[in-house]
Amino acid sequence: MAKPRPTDPIARRGLMLVLSSPSGAGKSTISRDLLNDDNLFELSVSVTTRPRRASEIEGVHYHFVSKREFEIRRDSDALIEWAEVHGNLYGTPREPAEAALGEGRDMLFDIDWQGADQLKERMRGDVVSIFILPPSMAELKSRLKRRAEDSDAIIATRLGNARLEIEQWRKYDYVIVNDDLDRAFSEVKAIVLAERLRRDRRHGLFGFVEGLLAEKIG
Repeated sequence: MAKPRPTDPIARRGLMLVLSSPSGAGKSTISRDLLNDDNLFELSVSVTTRPRRASEIEGVHYHFVSKREFEIRRDSDALIEWAEVHGNLYGTPREPAEAALGEGRDMLFDIDWQGADQLKERMRGDVVSIFILPPSMAELKSRLKRRAEDSDAIIATRLGNARLEIEQWRKYDYVIVNDDLDRAFSEVKAIVLAERLRRDRRHGLFGFVEGLLAEKIG
């Protein structure tokens, strides 16, 4: 069910907000806070072959599927993007994303740079991309350890991949350094507000302006 929306006299097409970062830099926390703070957003729930963590709920955090089922969806064009990350497959279901945009709803994507590349290639005008950087590699390692959800071997793999992921920062529309979570979150909200007000996204402006010009003033 769609979330209630405030009255807006100017209709617009929804946007696809992409948040990416190396593991531990804060994108999942910022994504969660944005969903709680802004009822215009809904999360794009990815499908993945990664095993479910104890803290995760099927259909809320991810749709957990077998590798075979993932490949069937990918090969039938049912995924708008997909990527292999840390040996696991991740992808975005096409149908709910396209429906949301057409209805003026905003979709939030917590995905890596590979998925972001595919989204921008296929839906360029709809995508707003933000890359979240850690303040230092030492802090990134500390955050991964504090999370206490991965083994030392997995943490080492994530840190090894972090440098490769950070090298992709130039591809993004915006880059935020998450040295203070509250400030980083405020910066994300400022970006969202500006992007929602873009003229080329607000197709309802045509009728609104025509109405203004046709209005009779006594």
